[in-house]
Amino acid sequence: MLLSEQCYKKIDRELAKYPDDQRQSAVMAALAHAQVELGWVSTDVMQELADYIRMPAIAVQEVATFYNMYNTKPVGKHKITVCTNLPCALSGGERAAHHLKQKLGIDYRDTTEDGEFTLMEGECMGACGDAPVLLVNNHRMCSFMSNDKIDALVVELKEANK
Repeated sequence: MLLSEQCYKKIDRELAKYPDDQRQSAVMAALAHAQVELGWVSTDVMQELADYIRMPAIAVQEVATFYNMYNTKPVGKHKITVCTNLPCALSGGERAAHHLKQKLGIDYRDTTEDGEFTLMEGECMGACGDAPVLLVNNHRMCSFMSNDKIDALVVELKEANK
């Protein structure tokens, strides 16, 4: 088993929300729980989830590769996604991305050598009025990100690992 018993208990709670013949409806939540535990979802994890949910592995893979919130390759401990949709790009998103690239020494879809940070480009996050917007590990939205706020965020995330 690639996932812990605790992770399977969480997946079971998701499965309980649906009739037995609609177990596949819990696939997105199952992928999310697996990713929180492992940091990403490999094809082996997708297969394990498919077997557990009782659905074709290709269907799990289709969901995991369709949505950009699932990491199908290893990422850093902190995945920072920068919204670069037009409203954000025009309101500082490109500047924020440039600053992060310089600060971390990486480009989009790269991970720092120490494995701490992965930088991603993201589509609309639904917070255009808060631009520039960053999303950390798919769970924490950071708004109005000036260079100083970006610097503080990077320090905070580095300190969280000590």
